Parts: sequence; C-alpha cells; structure tokens
Amino acid sequence: MFQTTVARPVSFTGVGLHSGKDVQLKFQPAPVDSGIVFFAHTSSGVRRIHPRPEAVTATALATTLSDGRASVSTVEHVLAALNGLQVDNVQVHVVGGEVPIMDGSAAQVVQMLHDAGMRMQYKERKVARIRRPLSVAGEGKVIHARPHHGFYVDYTIDFPHKSIGRQRLALEITPESFMSIASARTFGFLQEVEYLHSKRLALGGSLRNAVVLDEDGIVNPEGLRCPDEFVRHKILDFIGDMAMFGMPLQGAFEVHCSGHHHNNLFLRRLQAEASVYLDVVREGEESRADAENEAVPALAMPA
Repeated sequence: MFQTTVARPVSFTGVGLHSGKDVQLKFQPAPVDSGIVFFAHTSSGVRRIHPRPEAVTATALATTLSDGRASVSTVEHVLAALNGLQVDNVQVHVVGGEVPIMDGSAAQVVQMLHDAGMRMQYKERKVARIRRPLSVAGEGKVIHARPHHGFYVDYTIDFPHKSIGRQRLALEITPESFMSIASARTFGFLQEVEYLHSKRLALGGSLRNAVVLDEDGIVNPEGLRCPDEFVRHKILDFIGDMAMFGMPLQGAFEVHCSGHHHNNLFLRRLQAEASVYLDVVREGEESRADAENEAVPALAMPA
C-alpha cells in the first residue's frame, strides 16, 4: 500500500477545550516518510512536535504533546482521523496551543480531510507490526496485543452508571469502518464539568461538544447518536493514542477499561522493547517477498 498525504491545504477555526477561545487547525501536504508532524505556532516562533510516546506530557482532560518548549493539546481526535483514514504524511499547524474541540468527535476532522482530498505518494507504507503477544495491565485497565496483519480493536468499557454500563465493540479498523465511530462524542459527568468550570478549566466544554451525564441519565436534549456511542468514542480515542507511536501499528488489540494514560503506558512499553515485540516492514516490499517465497506446486509426473 502506498503512502498518502492531503492534496491541498485546509483549515478550521473553532473553540479550544481548555481556553474557551478561538484556535485554529490547518492541514498541509507533506513529503514521503515525513509522518505526522505538529507545528505549534507561538509568540516566539513555530515549533515542530512529533507525536511520540515520550512527547505525551498530560492526559487528564485531553492528550497534550510537548517538545519541552511548546505544547499542543487535545490532539487525539485529529490523530484518530489521520490514523483511521490512513493518512501517512501531513503537517498539522495549530494556532492557540490546542486543537479546536469541534463537536467532541472526529467527524469534522474527517470532513476537513475529505475537503482537502488525498494524494498518493508512490512509496510503500512503513508499518510496525506486533510480532508476539504483549499485555500491559494496571488499576483495572488492560491492553493485550497479539500479531495480526491489520488493525483490529476489541474494546470493553464498564461504568457504574445506568446509561453506560458494560459495552463491548470489536472492529477491524479500515477507512470504511472508521466512519462508523468518527462521530462518537467524548463524554463526562455533570459534577466533573461543574467542578472544572469552577476552577476556570475546560472553559470550552459544553453540551455542544460532549455527552454529559447526571445521576439520572443523559443531559443532552438530543440524546445519543447511537446506543453504544460511549464505547465507540473510547475506540476513537484508542486509535488516536496509538498514532502516537510515530508510524502505523498493526496488530489485534484487546482493550478493557483503558484511557489516555494507560494507552500511553502501553506505547512506552512497546517502544522500550520494540526489538522484542515489533517488526518494521514496508507493506509493498513484504507482499512481493511473500509472493516470491510461496511454495511452487509440484509438477505432475507423466503416467
């Protein structure tokens, strides 16, 4: 499979989750093998920040990336859309220190990418493929990865709230199946939102960009977009967090009650022991090698 980038620049201005002020996101084409790179526009200049496990500096309200001198927050839905739609190389320019929260899902990011269009770059994708099983567990959270030629996610959540409860969904993540989870919104509880606002935090958070629950149920007057929107959003976050590895990951991932912090712990373990658990391959080169190594059928002996 060849690498891709966006065909033309496209931008969006919207409210930031943290500041409550207008911030800007812009996608621009990038050359082959450059990957996804964030460009943080600050008062002192532009800083390049590469999504890597060690670049994650905060996971409380959203995922924040930093190079030590500049940071970009709320990156998970952008990375989920790029990863889910298999966009390999792109410059992600951010003005205002954070990505617009939009509607709390990746739907508008997907629309931006569709508006930009895709351009094939005629060089095979480089992927990191799980070689042997790996489990990372702690505090009731588990990620178990095993070899698989693709990106398969089997995700379970379990919340002690009658409107959520236990939900499970398994999907082979492709650009087509990603569309079924792209519109799933982030969610939270009313008492948490009220507390954050009282501390002048999450000033951009509202019913316009999150599913909010109180003790009785869902506060949003429009309700849910689908009955299992909660687990779908957790898969969306997981896809975005796995894009922090720096190249596409391939494997089957069984996930139980994880979140941004545990997802990052898993990636750090995977990175630290990459020589044990990963094979890095070019998809096209591997396919040709597989074809060349196929057993040749034996010729039938003449009667």
